[in-house]
Amino acid sequence: MTIIDLPKFPTQHGYMSERIQHAYITAAIEKGLLPAEAHRMSEVLSLTASSDNSKPIQFWQLYSVLGQEPIVRIVQRFYEKVFADEPWFTSVFEKVGGLNHHIGTQASMWIDVMGGGPYYHGAEFRLNFHHTHNAMALMNDKGAERWVKLMRDTLDTSSDLMTDDKRVRQSVNTFLAHFMTKYADDFGFENRHLFGETNPPLKRRINFMKMTEAAIEALSEEEISDALAEQGVDVSQYQTKEALVNKALMI
Repeated sequence: MTIIDLPKFPTQHGYMSERIQHAYITAAIEKGLLPAEAHRMSEVLSLTASSDNSKPIQFWQLYSVLGQEPIVRIVQRFYEKVFADEPWFTSVFEKVGGLNHHIGTQASMWIDVMGGGPYYHGAEFRLNFHHTHNAMALMNDKGAERWVKLMRDTLDTSSDLMTDDKRVRQSVNTFLAHFMTKYADDFGFENRHLFGETNPPLKRRINFMKMTEAAIEALSEEEISDALAEQGVDVSQYQTKEALVNKALMI
């Protein structure tokens, strides 16, 4: 475990951040990526990333690590690729506005969701309007595949903007995968969220000394085993959940 001095930048909820946070947490609980009580966990809800680098950075905590400039520059690099791409793809963006227009609006949305404050005016209504009107020609398998390829190429060449903390890239990938999953569901195209490694499951820190017997018994066998192992217990000696519970009660 390495301790990192965070936050590096002050954070604030934006127009979208709380709703997106809630939606992601709900989906992540269903997938087993976050504990069932994640909606009540301060370390999850916080806009500041954990200083413990063994814990994932939730994407609404990215601003606390990166600040504004790296986020804008990642978006800039992406749209430079977009505007240098094939006409069938680039033309859809050109109809909406020039390079700087897209950098400004996309970066505002990222900063808003990532904990940088109220930047993306119009919030989800504006975002949904954009995709159902301006970008509809690309909300399909072909458009999604090209968008993902260009974004992944951008991220793969932007490690200089994401600090030495490997959690940052995982968090950005998680952010993009969450939205790509939503768009795939909304528009009926194949979910191509192949941006790279995403956030690993967050395991809650269990303190048996502060738990009742009933609370310990309610834990899964894996949770009890992992918590005991973290405290230096040789869990190979305890082959059943009952044995693990009894050991936990002795601590």
